[in-house]
Amino acid sequence: MTTSFAEVRVEYKDYYKTLGLEKDASPEDIKKAYRKLVRQYHPDVSKHKDATEKTKEINEAYDVLGDADKRAAYDDLGRRGQQTSEGFRPPPDWGAQYDFSGAEADDLFADLFAHMGRRGRTGAGRGAGFQVRGEDIHAAITIDLRDAYTGATRNIGLRVPAQNAQGHVTMQEKTLSVNIPRGVTPGQRLRLAGQGQPGIGGGPAGDLYLEIQFKEDPRYRIEGANVYETAPVAPWEAALGARVSVPTPSGMVEVAVPAGSQTGRKLRLKGRGIPAATPGDLYLILEVVLPPATTSRAKELYEQMAREMSFNPRDNMGA
Repeated sequence: MTTSFAEVRVEYKDYYKTLGLEKDASPEDIKKAYRKLVRQYHPDVSKHKDATEKTKEINEAYDVLGDADKRAAYDDLGRRGQQTSEGFRPPPDWGAQYDFSGAEADDLFADLFAHMGRRGRTGAGRGAGFQVRGEDIHAAITIDLRDAYTGATRNIGLRVPAQNAQGHVTMQEKTLSVNIPRGVTPGQRLRLAGQGQPGIGGGPAGDLYLEIQFKEDPRYRIEGANVYETAPVAPWEAALGARVSVPTPSGMVEVAVPAGSQTGRKLRLKGRGIPAATPGDLYLILEVVLPPATTSRAKELYEQMAREMSFNPRDNMGA
């Protein structure tokens, strides 16, 4: 099976930007911004389509910036880390100088890079060290529309940064076999637990999130679980009505073309779209295709139509 390489995007979250603040914001400014945004986006009161995710991001940002020790460590990491073409790299010793042994520090960073997990002690007492969950990886995987109807298995290759025992970061390649479930839709994310970056200090690995994208196909247009397909018909099929067979992502279907149809008319096939939890519909967009006048007989027929049919397609255009 061919292995395709997914595009990896490693992100360092800017918590100040999440709260709409500058880096020199006072603790009071941070608290005010947090309260304002929570009131605005809380799922119980907000109609924003991403209210739950937005509230989660706001809480994560405040969990770090609202705590003086966590904020100091976060600011230090931002100053000392490296922004490269491959993403954000933390310094190897970024956490060694901080003491987060108190009960309030069980979560050092709620979501550093993508998500950081709970601190694990390597010994008793203060300064015993901590474990940090590895960052999540976000990548895209491109599939055929037919894969969404049947399900599929794909191999993907990832180039990911990895930190060795000396703290040096290198790029490594790994190949994963991914099961594409039946009924996936554009933009849907698949979570592969533990396939993200390794943790720091023995912490658990992050997750890999694959965003579903569809290969471009001139025959189809996809909106959510609905699929739009162009269906060519002959002039006499459109004018007189006919039953025609059309290939679709789920197989051949026979549909009735109503008499008097024009290009652009939609025929809805309920439930024939992507078989998601709520199946979509398939819309056939009729396109009247003229036969070419490449033979003498074809030209005679067109000339006969021109003489005998009183038809001007521009009558409604006005003067």
